[in-house]
Amino acid sequence: MRSTLYLEHGFDQTMVADIADRAGVTARTFFRYFADKREVLFDKAGEMAEKSLAALEAAPATASTLAVVAAALDAAADLVGQDRERARQRHAVIMANADLRERELIKLAHMSAALADGLRRRGVDDTEAVLAAEAGAAVHRVAFERWAADDDLDLRDAIRQSFQQLRTLTAAG
Repeated sequence: MRSTLYLEHGFDQTMVADIADRAGVTARTFFRYFADKREVLFDKAGEMAEKSLAALEAAPATASTLAVVAAALDAAADLVGQDRERARQRHAVIMANADLRERELIKLAHMSAALADGLRRRGVDDTEAVLAAEAGAAVHRVAFERWAADDDLDLRDAIRQSFQQLRTLTAAG
């Protein structure tokens, strides 16, 4: 597991040389794939954004804005939800380090901005696009926490349930 060294020694105490050695490569080879040791934890962000945006663009033109965001999150769940233990380890490492938590929030903000841009390209007005994308980011965070804590819960189901709770909350207002 990629996060194992960070869990064993702590993020700050783990050096690139340690990671490269564990992977059976040189530090030079490591840097061909990663800009720094933080990127080991965030290497799937680009792929997750691509899958999400592709799902957003493929959603039917008649779909509601939140349904389109739900489709994007569903596509992200395919990637994130493949390995619960890796996701738990990654999350534990990130939560134990303030700089990594900040980086995670920045990556999520970029993802939300990309979703809002995708919604605008679909003709959604600016305010609705931003609100829907931010709501989707909140749903993703809540669903991920639930999924990581519950071995019997599928990530896609957690996302659907969280969206339903959001709809219930907004309908009650």
